[in-house]
Amino acid sequence: MVSFNGVNHLAMATGDMDETVRFWRDLLGMRLVAGLGQPGYRHYFFEISETDLIAFFEWPGVQPVPNKEHGRPVNGPFIFDHVSFGVETENDLWELKDRLEAAGFHVSDVIDHGFIHSIYAHDPNGIPIEFSHNVEEIDVREQPQMRDRTPSKITLEGAEPKIDAWPEVRKPTPVALRTVYPGAGSELFHGKKQKT
Repeated sequence: MVSFNGVNHLAMATGDMDETVRFWRDLLGMRLVAGLGQPGYRHYFFEISETDLIAFFEWPGVQPVPNKEHGRPVNGPFIFDHVSFGVETENDLWELKDRLEAAGFHVSDVIDHGFIHSIYAHDPNGIPIEFSHNVEEIDVREQPQMRDRTPSKITLEGAEPKIDAWPEVRKPTPVALRTVYPGAGSELFHGKKQKT
């Protein structure tokens, strides 16, 4: 059976990669571990954990979508490209390809992206999914790779977060004022019924 090892990467879209780098690398503290690109196209990867990344395509004309409440259905513009699930071995990738095809799903060829090999398909809901295996000799988490042919000045600052890129916290929330409010699901773990 296939062994999954986490979310290889979530692929999103942006119209401003520099602003995205500042937010994900510098504000949130996620290392910029891979940058692919050429004039008019960029695809950058940020480390979520030892096994998980989030990535962004930069396409001209992409605009931020209006803020919405989490979990509320939307119509029109959205901010999701595909989700990639990591697998332990190259053989797992081929096993998944064979299983999906045998079940009647269209699956792409195995694609070499330099540091990962991937296949692409859709789930029964139409959700675009990718399955990826890390290339054995290349570990962008250990040795970040900036392969963008025209990287920006901010990108060239490197993989590590630039703490001074954002204002310093001058008024941290005092411990006595830190309140955690119950949300959907909290009653399942804490036995407290939410007010309706």
